[in-house]
Amino acid sequence: MTIKYRFNKPKAIEVLLYITGKYRDMYHALKILYFADKEHLEKYGRLICGDSYVAMEHGPVPSGTYDLIKSTRGQGVYPSDTDIEQIIKLDNNNIIPQREPRTQMLSESDIECLDEAISIYGPMSFEDLKNISHNEPSYKAAGENDFIPLEEIIKQFDDSEDLLEYLQLT
Repeated sequence: MTIKYRFNKPKAIEVLLYITGKYRDMYHALKILYFADKEHLEKYGRLICGDSYVAMEHGPVPSGTYDLIKSTRGQGVYPSDTDIEQIIKLDNNNIIPQREPRTQMLSESDIECLDEAISIYGPMSFEDLKNISHNEPSYKAAGENDFIPLEEIIKQFDDSEDLLEYLQLT
C-alpha cells in the first residue's frame, strides 16, 4: 500500500513565507522544507503541508511547493491568476515574501521542526545541501525526476515499522 498525503496549498504558502522570512534563496527554502518535513514525519507522524517529493538533479524537491513557486513565472500546474503571485515574487532564484506568514495556520510542532531545519540547514552552502540531500537513501531509491515514495523516507527512521503500520491504518 502506498502512503499518500493531500497537499495543503494554503498551508504550503504560509510555510514558504515562514522560511523565506529567514532564507530567501529558493534552493535553501525547498531543502529546509524537506528536512523539516522529515523531522516532523518522524516525530509526529505527518508531513507539514502534505507535499510529495521528487528526486531532482540537485536533490529532493517538494513538488507542490515548487509548483507554487513556478506559477509566479507562469509555469507549473497552478493557473496564472493564482493568489501566489500577490504573496511572493521571484528575483532570479530569490523568493521575496510580500507579507508576513499567517503563523496561526502552523502548529507548534510545524514551527518547531521548521525552526530546527532553518537553524541547521539555512547556513549551509548550496554544495553542502546538495551533498547531504543526495546521500539520502530515499533520494537514491528513486530515479531522477521520479516521486520518492514516502515509505522510502520513513525507512530511514528508528521506529520505521511502527510508523509505517500507523500510517497505513489511518
